[in-house]
Amino acid sequence: MTTTEAAPGQDMPTEREVLDWETFGAATREVAQTVVDSGFVPDVVVSVARGGLPPGGAIAYALGTKAVGTMNVEFYTGIDSTLPEPQLLPPLLDTDALHGLRALVVDDVADSGETLALVKRLLSAHCAEVRTAVLYAKPRSVIDPDYVWRRTDLWITFPWSALPPVRPTR
Repeated sequence: MTTTEAAPGQDMPTEREVLDWETFGAATREVAQTVVDSGFVPDVVVSVARGGLPPGGAIAYALGTKAVGTMNVEFYTGIDSTLPEPQLLPPLLDTDALHGLRALVVDDVADSGETLALVKRLLSAHCAEVRTAVLYAKPRSVIDPDYVWRRTDLWITFPWSALPPVRPTR
């Protein structure tokens, strides 16, 4: 399978978790149900771009939450290859507009957990309450998300990043 998950010169791990679109739909509904069952009612869903965009949007729809924001964070540059620490990228979320709100931060995976921890810390300075949700959490994560669909130690192939970016046909 072609993928954009490996940095140039890296090989994909042979043993990995593969999430397809159909399972993605069921997974996001299950995460939303655990949020509802916990009694938490978010005023806003904040997706961590880019991997958190698909699950964030799906979970926001499943919860009936219309307010959705995005925090753009860069950390991973390839398989087990990261920047020294997560970096916020523009455009920046208007965190002043979140004052006193309950936020649900959604990402695809809590791998190291550094990105999710950064976003939670930043939003906690503005929001009344911040909870986190991911499709996958890994045992080495520095943060244990509030809502997790599945726990794994395998490399994960997501349907939105399984193929390379499209290129001009001419």
